[in-house]
Amino acid sequence: MATKAQGSAGEQDGPPERTAPTIQTVQRAALILGSFTVGKPHMSLNEITACLGASKATAHRYTKALRAANLLRYDERTSLYSLGPQVLTLAGAARAGLPIVAAAEPYMEELVRRIDETIVLSVWDGESATVVRSVDNTDHMVRISVRVGSRLQLTTSAQGRVFLAFLGPEQAPTLPRSVRKSPELMEELEAIRKHGLSVNSPAVNGVRTIAAPIFEGDKISGTLAIVGTTATVPDDVTSPMAQALLETARALSQRLGNSDGTSPAG
Repeated sequence: MATKAQGSAGEQDGPPERTAPTIQTVQRAALILGSFTVGKPHMSLNEITACLGASKATAHRYTKALRAANLLRYDERTSLYSLGPQVLTLAGAARAGLPIVAAAEPYMEELVRRIDETIVLSVWDGESATVVRSVDNTDHMVRISVRVGSRLQLTTSAQGRVFLAFLGPEQAPTLPRSVRKSPELMEELEAIRKHGLSVNSPAVNGVRTIAAPIFEGDKISGTLAIVGTTATVPDDVTSPMAQALLETARALSQRLGNSDGTSPAG
């Protein structure tokens, strides 16, 4: 019996030992992929080797395998690696699985029916607002579509400014001093906190966006925005359209656990 017990123990301990190399392989692959950022989208083999903490031959084997899986792309002209197309597919699947996307769906559809404009849901990806859902089934002759996965400008987009207004200190990005000292931006952020809305009207494309924050508990988790033309979307935060957006965002926030659908500071 003792011999059998020792054999059972050996069988239980065996699989983790045999799978240890596989686990290390996954960890190293994840480390390589995680080294690419928005600020550093390209890396050389030497940089990947340093990040991996292994030999150049080992790093090359990993990059070769990741390229075969379309998780890495290699540019022979520059000898630099970047994330491959399969990462975009995975990112899209990850965004689609976010709880806020499923929760927001009926609210977005209802708002489209009420105001007949494109409605866009964005979340914070650590550096900027990223579009995770867009509903554009409007009846307008000119229909505005917003691509899911689009990353929006932090200080110039309505959604980016909403995040800047409500992100906590631990989440807020480090802004250049010139931006933080901009009276126009500081005034705009204060107005967003007061009204719960941000309006953006880029002169170059005739598109107007109104965005409102979505809160989960006491933290901002996303923005809901109306995107239309300057001819159909008013720039007044007190307009019926803007108030319909604010009402919807607050209802969604309550659905996600915010006590009254408003900012804790508001």
